[in-house]
Formats: sequence, C-alpha cells, structure tokens
Amino acid sequence: MNIVQIDNWQEYQSDGEQFLQTALRAYGKKKKTFSSDTLYNLTCMAIEKLIMAFLMKNGDLADNHTMGDLLRSLQRHLSLQPELVEKMIFLDTFQEICDLESYQIRIPGEDDIRTILATGEQVHQQLKPYLQA
Repeated sequence: MNIVQIDNWQEYQSDGEQFLQTALRAYGKKKKTFSSDTLYNLTCMAIEKLIMAFLMKNGDLADNHTMGDLLRSLQRHLSLQPELVEKMIFLDTFQEICDLESYQIRIPGEDDIRTILATGEQVHQQLKPYLQA
C-alpha cells in the first residue's frame, strides 16, 4: 500500500515540540504565570500536535481530538506500552468539554502535573523515531 502523506505534518511536529518544551521549562523554573491547568493544556496541545504529525505523515487523521480518540487513532499504527495507554486515558479525566450539559474541568494537582509532563515526554519519545523527515 502506498501511503500519501498529508501536507504540513512537519509544522504539527514543530508546534508539538515547542508546546512541550515550553511546558517543561515553565515547570522546571516554577514560573507562577504557568498555572497547573495551563501546564496541562500546553502539554495536551503538544501531545495532540505530535500525534497528529505522526498520523498525517502516515496519511491518516484522528476521528476527534480527545486524548482517547488520539490514542485509538495512534493504536491503529503502533503497539503502545500499557503504561502509556493508561496515562493517555488519565489525561482525559481533567476535562469533559464536548457536551455543554455536562461540562466539567478538574484542576491538576502537583503530582498530576508531574505525570502529565512525563506523559508528554513519553509520547514525544515514542513518536520521535517515526517523525524523522
């Protein structure tokens, strides 16, 4: 089968890496302007961009953009470690924003932030070999 890449996947990769580095640096420097929900959102945007870059490079797209949807789309192409699968599902526990009737946000705690950032790094390391131009 001949895979047709979707244009601009490299931009998604670059954006994802920049989002992740911003979150990691802000956390490392304990910048007060980056609240835990901001770090969560930056890291999730990084993960989304990195997964979308991978999918686009492989001629695919996610059905939706929740962490669970991105995970299922990624699993169509790669076998993932159960620990990473659990962490991706964990990320969806902080925001339920698709339905206005049951809109919910939970602010991550300090331990959550460490797990969230580690998940971002793990996704990046998992996909990095596949995102070489």
